[in-house]
Amino acid sequence: MTTGVRAIVAGHGTVAPGLISAVEQITGRGDRLVSVTNSGLCLDDIQGLLGRTLDETGARVIFTDLPAGSCTMAVRRMLRDRPGVLLVTGVSLSVLLDFVMQDDPDAQMAALPAAVERARSAMTVYGG
Repeated sequence: MTTGVRAIVAGHGTVAPGLISAVEQITGRGDRLVSVTNSGLCLDDIQGLLGRTLDETGARVIFTDLPAGSCTMAVRRMLRDRPGVLLVTGVSLSVLLDFVMQDDPDAQMAALPAAVERARSAMTVYGG
């Protein structure tokens, strides 16, 4: 089990490594996240990869890019067999920053709903 990794960021193409790179640049805490891409994988393959990554890292949270995307579908299939694992979909840089800045893993889990709400409220439209 890898120490320090607390969450998986999964998505299409290079979305996940790009977000983790930004987290690292801003906070220096990108090592608390590990990326998974669905590129070239079917749903069963994604589910297997995510399961292995959970087992290898000990992560308890999976962030995915799209609510109806293949990564989210794979995680939702896994949740009933993996108590204690949380899925956060529609991931953004804001929510990842909030997550990695919590030092206590249990506090991270408890703070996720508030982090998601802050990320939601950070979206703004200007101009018109």
